[in-house]
Amino acid sequence: MASSKAFVDFILEQISFNGLLDHRKMFGEYALYADGKVVALICDNKLYIKQTPEGRSFIGAALQEAPAYPGAKNSFLIEEGLEDRDWLSQLIAITAEALPEPKPKKKKA
Repeated sequence: MASSKAFVDFILEQISFNGLLDHRKMFGEYALYADGKVVALICDNKLYIKQTPEGRSFIGAALQEAPAYPGAKNSFLIEEGLEDRDWLSQLIAITAEALPEPKPKKKKA
């Protein structure tokens, strides 16, 4: 089941981020970007946050699950906390800060 645009919009409305927050449709689902870094995926109307040690410290006991597509890695599945804007915004900021800068795209020959 693909994620609904309404669920994606709800998640975006919940997040206050001091940088650039964007989303892109990928593989029929959505990727969330914070300052150009993929910080989360929305798949099957579920929010999956990329795992970082800093995010784990912030969340505490976190449910880990891989989104339902081939080759997906375990992420933090966020079920509780979706309605808590401050908590979710802080988790996104912590995750974005912890992730490395994206690799530059190679120029086509």
